[in-house]
Amino acid sequence: MAETRSRRRIAPSSSSNGNGHVVGNGGIYDISSGGDSDSRSAARQQRKAKRKLRVAKARTRRSTGGRNNTIAMCLISTVIFLLYFLVCLRRSTGGRNNTIAMCLISTVIFLLYFLVCLVFFSNLPDNNGDGEARGMRGLVKRTKEKIKKFREHRHNGAKKTDDDDGVSNININNNNNNSNAQSSTASTGIPIGKWPVSIRNEEGMFEDIPHIGYAYMGKDVKMTVPRFWADDPVAIHQNKLMSRERALSIGTCITPDPKTGSNTRGDKCPLPERTIFVAIASYRDWQCRDTVTSILQAASHPERVRVAVVDQIVDGIDGSCDVPHVPCSNDPNQPICLYKNQIDVFQMDAQLAVGPVFARHIGHRLYRGEYYAMQSDAHVTFTKGWDDDIISQMEATGDEMAVLSTYLTDIENSIDPKTGLSLRHTRPIMCNTEYEGGPQGKHLRHLSQPEGIPDIHGMPQLQPYWAAGYSFSRGHFVATTPYDMYQPMIFQGEEMSIGLRGFTIGYDYFAPERSVCFHSYAKGGNEDKRNKVPHFWEHAKDFSGTGVKAMKRLLGIVNMNPEVPRSEWDHTDEEKYGLGGARETSKFYEVIGIDVVKKTTQRHLCQFVHNKMHKMFMKFLRPDGMGIDYDKIDFKWVDPRPKDP
Repeated sequence: MAETRSRRRIAPSSSSNGNGHVVGNGGIYDISSGGDSDSRSAARQQRKAKRKLRVAKARTRRSTGGRNNTIAMCLISTVIFLLYFLVCLRRSTGGRNNTIAMCLISTVIFLLYFLVCLVFFSNLPDNNGDGEARGMRGLVKRTKEKIKKFREHRHNGAKKTDDDDGVSNININNNNNNSNAQSSTASTGIPIGKWPVSIRNEEGMFEDIPHIGYAYMGKDVKMTVPRFWADDPVAIHQNKLMSRERALSIGTCITPDPKTGSNTRGDKCPLPERTIFVAIASYRDWQCRDTVTSILQAASHPERVRVAVVDQIVDGIDGSCDVPHVPCSNDPNQPICLYKNQIDVFQMDAQLAVGPVFARHIGHRLYRGEYYAMQSDAHVTFTKGWDDDIISQMEATGDEMAVLSTYLTDIENSIDPKTGLSLRHTRPIMCNTEYEGGPQGKHLRHLSQPEGIPDIHGMPQLQPYWAAGYSFSRGHFVATTPYDMYQPMIFQGEEMSIGLRGFTIGYDYFAPERSVCFHSYAKGGNEDKRNKVPHFWEHAKDFSGTGVKAMKRLLGIVNMNPEVPRSEWDHTDEEKYGLGGARETSKFYEVIGIDVVKKTTQRHLCQFVHNKMHKMFMKFLRPDGMGIDYDKIDFKWVDPRPKDP
């Protein structure tokens, strides 16, 4: 059942373990528990340790006599000295010369015995039989060791103070072993970033999680998935605004620092060498492989791009995202063939699909510390040099917490077929949202967004909302704001969830000044083909009612359903998939004009976003570039035309 192509990890399909539960198949990343060779090696090590212990004990027994003799010699020397000293004192009245002679004799004899005592005492063995001297030699040795440790402690303390001044002194060797990486994670909450990287090189880095759709149906179904690069988002942002130094400790460079050997170089990494993680969630989409091809083919520096796809397909019917239209043996120069080592595909049975949130949750598990993170739909075409373009726009904001996001423009008449460059001078901006009802309850939904010539030139424009179809940010956005795995059958609502959670962690959302990719919608020349692509809700009946439960949790976490008792929604891992501590959701609702009690919005928000929001709020960008300080913003949007449509 598991395919063995090196580029993919296949999730469990409908295999049974005898109890009716879906279980993981062997897969190509399952790790053997040992085997005969490992058992024999372990036995040899145990026998060797036992032999060493027996030899040490024998040495201890042989040294016992010497130990007793040493003690006796020390006692004798002390007694003789005392005797001569007493004689010396008693004879002191008999004559000065005799007294001096006796004292000299007693002193010389004592010194002789004392030297003998020291010689034996210096070679006393340890009672534990490890051969380490306990006598004078041992005392001198331990004293030297303590002095050495004290000096090292002072040296390391001074070095740590220097390193805290910036990230340029980060010294993380790319070849550090797993124990060092675990130690770093435990102390900082931030794992070591490496490049190149792939989940297929991570033995033991997979874990079993409940398939949340079945779990909400009361069934025990497990899936084997990659572990998160950083399992605890809170350990990264620490429920407060991250420091710039901490943020810059996330993000790899394709070449290591020549002095430290570390791929984590902060903003010292040259722009063309900063790595990009691309996450794609695809459901039975024939264009997925074309999207991957476009990403790699159009990039100025494809060597720094890593594409991670969650491919939900019916095996044998749907094409795989990492398989080109023409076999690599026939045409090895295809981008998917040339950069196959930079493509990770997690393939799962389409029947297990429960919506984009769960699929993108698995996609976030594929992140491995890249400098930038991009999220895209599976039917998108990119412009030539898109990577340089979007990075330059990102850096132009001066905001380390910037997230560039938008609803993409349709592909038709958008890209010059000869140059691969954009033909558009307009771009959409996220500002149009309204409450809608339905079986899952009343929630906010993004509507169609206005598109026009940018009002702000030279950089992206600040906007209030985030879009799932396209997002570009620093890598720590994915690490600190992972998709919630406990939200099956959610389609509308995911964008408000991620957007608000990111806002409370300190992120700011921007509309790109220039579009670097375009979307294939089911209209115009693409209408017939796109309408034939299946959707995840074709299996909705198998997970009936789970979306209602998930929506209560989604809205509860971001404080949008105060009328629902907290006891009515699932709080599992709420801290992990919850809010940050840099801002409050109430501040967002107040500024943007959202009433979570009455379920209303102050309309015509786009009027404010187009002309004023960027100019008013960007004045409060923190001097170190760590996001906009909303504590200094005293503003509430009120609809100036409440009676207008």
